[in-house]
Amino acid sequence: METLGYTKETQAYKKAARRVKELKGFYGNLTSYCLVIPFLLALNLLTSPGHLWFYWPMLGWGIGIVAHAVSVFGIGKEWEEKKIKELMDQDSRNIKTL
Repeated sequence: METLGYTKETQAYKKAARRVKELKGFYGNLTSYCLVIPFLLALNLLTSPGHLWFYWPMLGWGIGIVAHAVSVFGIGKEWEEKKIKELMDQDSRNIKTL
């Protein structure tokens, strides 16, 4: 019985560690965006103020940030969690019947 508790604790720890890794990755990406885009704007305005090109990387990277945010915080996370719990419960019931 202790082994089952240990594995549940281990699973909870792994899940929390994975979530922290996802959040860390997102915030790292967002921080990089917030530092690099102003640099590109300044570079663009200093080198060729008549031709604005900085908004292309800003737009492309911004779309990537939004996609990353949706994957980390996004819609459907609750459904995924419910489905995972359902499948785990199903597996544990199957193991108990064996």
